[in-house]
Amino acid sequence: MNKVFALHNENGILRQQPLQLPELAADEVQIEVHYAGVNRADVVQLAGNYPPPAGASEIIGLEVSGTVVACGALVHHVAVGDAVCALLSGGGYASHVNVPAGQVLAIPAGLSMAEAGAICEVFATAWFNCFMLAALQPGERLLLHAGASAVGQAAIQLARWQGIHCFVTVGSEAKLQHCLQLGAQAGWNRQHGDFVAAVRDWGGADVILDCVGANYLASNQQVLNIDGRLVLIGLLGGRHAELDMGLMLMKRQRLQGSTLRSQPKAIKAEIMAQLQQQLWPQFSAGRFSVGIDTIYPWDQANTALARLASNDSMGKLLLQVQ
Repeated sequence: MNKVFALHNENGILRQQPLQLPELAADEVQIEVHYAGVNRADVVQLAGNYPPPAGASEIIGLEVSGTVVACGALVHHVAVGDAVCALLSGGGYASHVNVPAGQVLAIPAGLSMAEAGAICEVFATAWFNCFMLAALQPGERLLLHAGASAVGQAAIQLARWQGIHCFVTVGSEAKLQHCLQLGAQAGWNRQHGDFVAAVRDWGGADVILDCVGANYLASNQQVLNIDGRLVLIGLLGGRHAELDMGLMLMKRQRLQGSTLRSQPKAIKAEIMAQLQQQLWPQFSAGRFSVGIDTIYPWDQANTALARLASNDSMGKLLLQVQ
């Protein structure tokens, strides 16, 4: 095995090849990767539909845990040998990765290296969209689509911690029961039809975190309360839909599109700083669970991505790199 390597996309299939890392910048940290998180964005990128932001690595992978092996001259909050986790714009499916220092944090006390590989992308996504963008407040009502996904499970736990009522939509009764055990108050199995009546009976939604898109837009508008906020983070159900602007006007609804990956480094650094301040103590106190579904060996990356694409998983999938 090459000392420095990565999984490269060859016509929709990942294959291991040597990796030529760029020179480490003064404000970057180089990490020897132990675990890489598997995310929905990886599936979409592998299919050719989600190119990395300008200047980011073409290699798939948006979060890792590992050991610091080098620090740029301006880096002082971590040191060589530290166990860290990191939020990336790309490059995670590799033995080593260079990461802007603001996106690298020491692992929360009490978490394993594997658990740390599963938290940055999903908790950053949930925290950023629900609390920084949508300004979700204690006592409000949150509707989560794909509640048993890794992001959904993170958002359920954040809602429970913040005193927010949470309703989930899921694809099976097993997933619904899992979400209820995590702290959701109610939910709906989409196999039983549209969720509108169930959510309205529950009290409607002040905030919706939606990864589905077009197929759910009309129903989302119907269940949003006055001054409701719809945050769109995915397009699993398509990208084109009809918007009822009359309903939007009368109920003062807000529709917010959001992608974490393309945020500037300064925004990502602020998100990570808030995670460290607000959420890391909760992890260390055992109040949040990581929710790992399966850890796959490095050479089974294609299998892991196919599993995620099938919607069969319930929680986080990881690749063990080292």
